Amino acid sequence: MATRLAVVSFLNTRPLVHALETGRIEHRFDLAYDVPSRCAERLHSGDADVALIPSIEVARGPVPYRVVPEVSISSLGPVRSVLLLNRKDPADIRTLALDVNSRTSAVLSRILLQKRFGCRPDILHLPPDAGRMLDRADAAVIIGDAALAVDVTSSSVIDLGEAWTGLTGLPFVYACWAGRSDALDPGQTRQLIRAKALGVREIPAIAADCASSHSGSAEFYADFMGNRIRYDFGEAELEGLNLFYRYARELGSIGNIPRIRFYAQS
Repeated sequence: MATRLAVVSFLNTRPLVHALETGRIEHRFDLAYDVPSRCAERLHSGDADVALIPSIEVARGPVPYRVVPEVSISSLGPVRSVLLLNRKDPADIRTLALDVNSRTSAVLSRILLQKRFGCRPDILHLPPDAGRMLDRADAAVIIGDAALAVDVTSSSVIDLGEAWTGLTGLPFVYACWAGRSDALDPGQTRQLIRAKALGVREIPAIAADCASSHSGSAEFYADFMGNRIRYDFGEAELEGLNLFYRYARELGSIGNIPRIRFYAQS
C-alpha cells in the first residue's frame, strides 16, 4: 500500500518532489497537492500519512509527530515569498489581514510586529487577494506564489524572512515533512532526503519549467529556489525553529513547545 504524501502546491516545494514526480526515484508514495493549511488538516485528520506541513502545525498535531531530517523549506535572510504589505508605518498597524491558507507565516507576522514594532493588531482571516485585504486592514500577509508577483522594491513591503533573521540572526523554517512515528520506514526517509538532493541539483530545469507556465522568467525562479529558499534542516534551522516555538507560545498560538524528533535513516 502506498504511503500518502500531502504536498504543498506552491512553487517552492518543487525541488523536494521533482525526483518523485519524474521517476528519478522509484518509490511507494502517493502524492496529493494542496495549500499549506489543508496539508496540515489532512495530516491531523489521518487523510495523509506524511505531509509537508507549516512548521507551526508540528506543535498542533493530535499526536507527537516525527520530522524527516535534513529537509525543510526555510530561509536565512530575504525569502521573497512571505511578505507583509502595509499602508501605515509598522508601529501604527492596528488591523492585520492574514491569508486563510497560511499558518506559520500568520504566527510569524504577529511575532515580528510585536517584537520589532511593538504593535498587536486585530486579526482578520481573508482569501489571498492583496487589494481586498488592504481595503479592510492596515496590513496584509501574502505568501507563496501570490507573493512572488508583488513588487518588493516598494517601501510598503516587509520581507518576513529578512525581518526574522534581522531580529534573531537565525534561519526560519516555514515547513517540513512530518507524520506519525510509524508512517515512514528508514528507506522511505532516505528517499525523501535523496529527492531533495536531486531536486536542488535540478533547480535550473525546474525553474525553466515554472517559467513556461507562470509569469516570471526562468532566471527569477532559479534565483528564488536556488538563493532565497533553503532546503536543508541542520542545527541552525533547528535552533531557529525552537526559538519560533518559544515566541509562538508566548503569543498564545501554541500550548506546548514540541520536541523535534526525527525519523530514523537506518
